[in-house]
Amino acid sequence: MSRKLSWTRRGEWLELMPGKLPAREGLDRLDAAKAWLEEELQAPPKLLRKLRAEDGIKLAGDRLRLLAFPPRVSQYAPFEAELPLLYEDDFCLVVHKPAGLKVHPDGGETSGGASGQSLASPDTLANRVAGWYASLGEPIAAAHIHRLDEDTSGPVLFAKNEYAHLKLDEAMSRKAIDRTYIAFVQGIVSPELKVIDQPIGRDRHHNQRRRVSPGGKGAITHLERLEVYPKHDASLVRLTLETGRTHQIRVHLSAAGHPLVGDALYGGNTKWLSHQALHGERLSFPHPLSGEAVELEDPWPPAMNRLRDHFSL
Repeated sequence: MSRKLSWTRRGEWLELMPGKLPAREGLDRLDAAKAWLEEELQAPPKLLRKLRAEDGIKLAGDRLRLLAFPPRVSQYAPFEAELPLLYEDDFCLVVHKPAGLKVHPDGGETSGGASGQSLASPDTLANRVAGWYASLGEPIAAAHIHRLDEDTSGPVLFAKNEYAHLKLDEAMSRKAIDRTYIAFVQGIVSPELKVIDQPIGRDRHHNQRRRVSPGGKGAITHLERLEVYPKHDASLVRLTLETGRTHQIRVHLSAAGHPLVGDALYGGNTKWLSHQALHGERLSFPHPLSGEAVELEDPWPPAMNRLRDHFSL
């Protein structure tokens, strides 16, 4: 729930203006401040206990300060490359991930020379974010809150400090972070196809694939048909997810007889595009401090616009 809140960043400290906090029976002033933060801001209790123990909560009249922005070293080696920013403040960063780039290293990205030589920093979105802050001289260890497939483009949300990380993780767990996708699929999608509710599990015959399986985990995809292209036997659809299973959109559309254009792993034809035609179009999330809704759009990448132009001929 959003709330009106006056706050200022002062170096490593977050300064809040809650007004004069009333004394609470059996609590000293700092414990009363901690209780107010938990009740009014739903601040992470785990983090507040840590700050209380490390003298990271301070009171001065009607000002309440938290050590919310201490310098941190990223676990990702900096990689300097283009990083299209969609949104940034003291708590959050949202960047566009292009198709063909992994969100984070999985152990297969580094390459080096002979034994004893240092390996090159992997080129992933997380490493590019680390490189961005290193180039600015800012000691920030941004952590991604969600992921996209390597060949899916779209916005990715990062938390810039521990407070934001805990709050956004909690928002993910209660499904308060919404993502909307657009996709080009094969076949003419029926306007009656609005929900795909089928469990998804691993494909024991293929390590990379998932499949619709009665023994899998519940998965629900909402679908809206936007355009059809009879000449090319293809459709444009918009998708939202109630669940976030691995490859959910790709599995569900393939099972419905409409594999994504370019998605060879799930039966899509690659004659128009060499990777799945799937793009994260919109992202919304509650701001970790204020609770206010942050809503962002990520413009279509050129490859998707070219595909639409081709299908529209």
